[in-house]
Amino acid sequence: MTFVITRGCCNDASCVAVCPVQCIRPRPGDPDFTSTEQLYIDPATCIDCGACVPECPIEAIYSEWDLPEHLAIDGEINTAYFVDRPVVPAAPPSPVRRALPGSQPALRVAIVGSGPSACYAASILSDVKGVSVTMLERTAAPFGLVKSGVAPDHAMTKTVADRFTRILLRPRVATYFNVEIGREVSVEELLDFHHAVLWAGGAPDDRKLGIEGEDLVGVHAARSFMAWCNGVDTTESFDLRGERAIVIGNGNVALDVARLLSRPSPDLAVLDIDEHVRAALTESRVREVVVVGRSGVDHAAFTFGELASLDQMPGATVTATAVELEAPTGNRKRELLLGAIGRDVVGSVIRFRFGLRPLAIEGAGRVEAVVFAKSDGTTERIPASLVLRAIGHRGASVAGLPFDDATGTLPSHAGRVTDPTSAEAIPGLYCSGWIKRGPRGTIGTNKSDAEETVDSILEDLAAGRLRAPAGSPEDFGALLGDRVSTLIDKQAWIRADRAERRSRNSAGVFVTASRPAP
Repeated sequence: MTFVITRGCCNDASCVAVCPVQCIRPRPGDPDFTSTEQLYIDPATCIDCGACVPECPIEAIYSEWDLPEHLAIDGEINTAYFVDRPVVPAAPPSPVRRALPGSQPALRVAIVGSGPSACYAASILSDVKGVSVTMLERTAAPFGLVKSGVAPDHAMTKTVADRFTRILLRPRVATYFNVEIGREVSVEELLDFHHAVLWAGGAPDDRKLGIEGEDLVGVHAARSFMAWCNGVDTTESFDLRGERAIVIGNGNVALDVARLLSRPSPDLAVLDIDEHVRAALTESRVREVVVVGRSGVDHAAFTFGELASLDQMPGATVTATAVELEAPTGNRKRELLLGAIGRDVVGSVIRFRFGLRPLAIEGAGRVEAVVFAKSDGTTERIPASLVLRAIGHRGASVAGLPFDDATGTLPSHAGRVTDPTSAEAIPGLYCSGWIKRGPRGTIGTNKSDAEETVDSILEDLAAGRLRAPAGSPEDFGALLGDRVSTLIDKQAWIRADRAERRSRNSAGVFVTASRPAP
């Protein structure tokens, strides 16, 4: 008997550290760790000890005998990963023991942001004796895309927020919300009160298509649609009265959008979403979602597990165009889509198209169709009343920090923010997460990323490269109180969070203990 890591794995890799035979791959430091779709357990090496199960922050690991029917393919996915990657059993990695140098008994670090990269950094830092953390978030609540960007029907993935909550509740982690750094408080002022500033503000902007008609009514970023589905405040409204929607992009977010637009009403009834969102999706007239990628299926960014989940969803039919599925033999995504062609349509249709490059969005005031260039040199016009671009996020520049406009990131090396002219590290400034490496990787990828940055901070402290703060934490709290009229501190956030949890529990939709179907 073996254990199986299922789709939805967040790549946190906490399971790797406790595995006595290292049967979980890839591991942090392995060549494909940062690009892997998920982690996998080798059935030939696993000794059925179960040490990994309680370490998983989202309960994505099952015993083979307890694997639900709808996740049966995940066992095959785990096994297939090791066909060309045989595992040599090894001992677990030695734990890293971080400590402040004897000459520096205290360290104060300001972390800007509260998403996964920020929370992992806060966890690693606050584990070190003598380190205190100040977390600053521009919105009224923490956790970034875990709250606004993870699809509401991926409830178990969202439970990683429970682990992050425990980090924010630590005594040596101070938290302040509704604070916009660069406007209400400058980066330089943060350095007046802290040894270091770690920017973990993510990638708050969206990549654009750069084509005519992109600003028409009815054209939106997938990020905005996901935020709306998650009940996060947005000024945008989504017209679901038309029969066809086009999603441009072929990553997992594109599949999330297609799935939510195609969910049958009974499924929507049990989702943890606001009632106005539930009503809008229930009354939606969208009956076809076209997911368009400019490259072939062999370059599609969505994972096989997410595609398999979509294909198993009741009340919707996945299909594709055979001539567009040319790919190397053995491509599992191609084989699944080829097998879906010709099925009887049940419910909504999710149609995958490949090799189409958007040229223009047409419409008189609002979107009416998208014109695509095909690989054979011809064009195709696809009518639609809703267009959602899911082509990725992009970092934004911040006053007081250098910015690489070409990559949408802060110029950096090993987490140290660098001067773009000299490439020298700027004392006291660091970064982690998407603003450091670009918008790629999963939730757990941020853990190893944060470890690298924290180690750079500790190394610089020991080398005497960090300036001691002039002001105290109390002085900094007073400064924020004077500057930010809507400031929310830790205690106020705790009260608001408890009230929200009580409200969702009373409504019967706050799910933490059960594993949902795909």
